[in-house]
Amino acid sequence: MKNISAALAILFFVGCFWACQPKVNEARFMSYNVKNGFGMDDSTAYARTASVILKENPDVVAIQELDSVTGRSHGVYVLGELAKETNMYDTYAPAIDYDGGKYGIGILSKKKPVQVYRRALPGREEARTMLLVEFPNYVYVCMHLSLTEEDALASLPIIREETARFQKPVFIAGDWNVTPNMPFIKDIQQEFTLLTDTTQFTFPADTPNCTIDYIAARKVGAELVEYAAHVTEAPVESDHRPVVVDVTWK
Repeated sequence: MKNISAALAILFFVGCFWACQPKVNEARFMSYNVKNGFGMDDSTAYARTASVILKENPDVVAIQELDSVTGRSHGVYVLGELAKETNMYDTYAPAIDYDGGKYGIGILSKKKPVQVYRRALPGREEARTMLLVEFPNYVYVCMHLSLTEEDALASLPIIREETARFQKPVFIAGDWNVTPNMPFIKDIQQEFTLLTDTTQFTFPADTPNCTIDYIAARKVGAELVEYAAHVTEAPVESDHRPVVVDVTWK
């Protein structure tokens, strides 16, 4: 009887020990400026764009340059087409009215979001926006920042304000239109850890010579265990190559 009691006590202790350990989460994140599915060969093919995403099999994708029922897209809701091709949920955020419809950014995700937020960002050449999509154990943010460096820097207080509201981990991604040596990247790293490898170039897709696409994690709210990044080999499907990060966190 004593041996049985001791064994039960050990099992109880081990069970409590593991139950008290922080839960480890993992996900594959992707960011892709798809240029409406218009490739370097001057042809549009949504199935081809979707094939790049399917090859990487991400849990969530931040997507930039998306028309919604514009004349340019012949009335097609581009993110919806990509969602059908990839069998993912689509969440859209228009930034401007354009050619009879909308133009903006979006997120594709394997799981349905529990909440969605949108916030305008500065952009003097065109209005910009950020899309925050909340899931049970993290928040994923898509941003397509201004081509004007001053407007990109002016976006920082808004990014800080919007992401600080969450107690759970926050990951930000997108085409930020800034290179690694610009002030925006230095400033954003005060609150965020860059997960992508800035030495792996993303633009232009056929002969990339610079990095302007990123994924980063907010330092508060997540304890990063490990992460590994790569740039997808996609030289024709868009004018950008996608970035992908596998992340494990507590």
